[in-house]
Amino acid sequence: MADMFRFADDLGPLKIIHVQDVGIGLKAVLVIDNVAAGPSIGGLRMASDVTVEECFRLARAMTLKNAAAGLRHGGGKSVIVGDPGMPKPDKERLIRAMAAALRGEDMYIFGPDMGTNEECMAWVHDEIGRAIGLPRELGGIPLDELGATGFGLAQAAEVAADFDGFDLKGARVAVQGFGSVGIHAARFLRERGCVLVAASDSKGAVFDAVGLDMEALATLKATGGSVIDGGATTGEREAVITADCDILIPAARPDVIHEDNVDDVKARLILQGANIPATADAERRLSERGITNLPDFIANAGGVICAAMEYAGANQTTAFDTIKDKIRDNTLAVLEAAKADGVALREVAVRLATERVRAAMSMRRWGSF
Repeated sequence: MADMFRFADDLGPLKIIHVQDVGIGLKAVLVIDNVAAGPSIGGLRMASDVTVEECFRLARAMTLKNAAAGLRHGGGKSVIVGDPGMPKPDKERLIRAMAAALRGEDMYIFGPDMGTNEECMAWVHDEIGRAIGLPRELGGIPLDELGATGFGLAQAAEVAADFDGFDLKGARVAVQGFGSVGIHAARFLRERGCVLVAASDSKGAVFDAVGLDMEALATLKATGGSVIDGGATTGEREAVITADCDILIPAARPDVIHEDNVDDVKARLILQGANIPATADAERRLSERGITNLPDFIANAGGVICAAMEYAGANQTTAFDTIKDKIRDNTLAVLEAAKADGVALREVAVRLATERVRAAMSMRRWGSF
């Protein structure tokens, strides 16, 4: 109860639920933030150092993301404390137990997130029948396999580059978190003429000013390796944040851009592929420096849009057309409003999304959340 009141404001959260099973080592949290627009959608994250606070911040990001995208869903998030690289049988046991424990929480729909994937969602679906981002074999639109979030990031990049007056052809890209989101974002940007010059994962970072072999790095990741196994110049994983590039894509953990490195960021455009990848102070500083920093719930909404379309029974083509339209429209809207009002992009984006959440809340009969 104390956790809920520590984070509470007029938007939520509706519920914070702690899940624990000492017998199998399950320790987890679910935050259902706001369901005014409909059942909440949010990914199940697995990491060794996740906290209740992080779960709430991610759930709030989903509330804003779903509202900004105009979806009939609220925001939620679930986290399991554990190593996502644990043996598959152990991981399956924890995820199935988590799903079973939350069987009755029908205002929350599981989705894949960092440390989980389509197969994990298949386990959840088998247990409780309430998951999106399912494998193709179960009728899903496999958003990680197809790169829905990365596709959306590329759409946002096109709009932002045109707005800021620079050409994507030849633009140098650095990806922090070369996983399912980062790899696909790099691929879609390569189709637009961009060059990948830096990439990182949990083991370290690689750099090449001429251009990294993106497919070779993707193959390494697919076979359980690291980007640092590719033979390029290597460095500390944090160094990719300050790499010499035009476009930076933080696509891993929260708060990787912070007060200690924000002034060394060299990119002119930041596409937030991860949720909450920068601290509030760092975001203010990026705005002061004139760096176009597209907020997470505007730029990386492709995955949840795809998931919502899957849940509504749409096909892949319709889902990707919807991603394109919604992200391009929202990106342009926040860029134009920020320029007209002289305020940071985050402030404009939060205002847009919050207005939509409050409008939905005003139409509810019992309880605003």
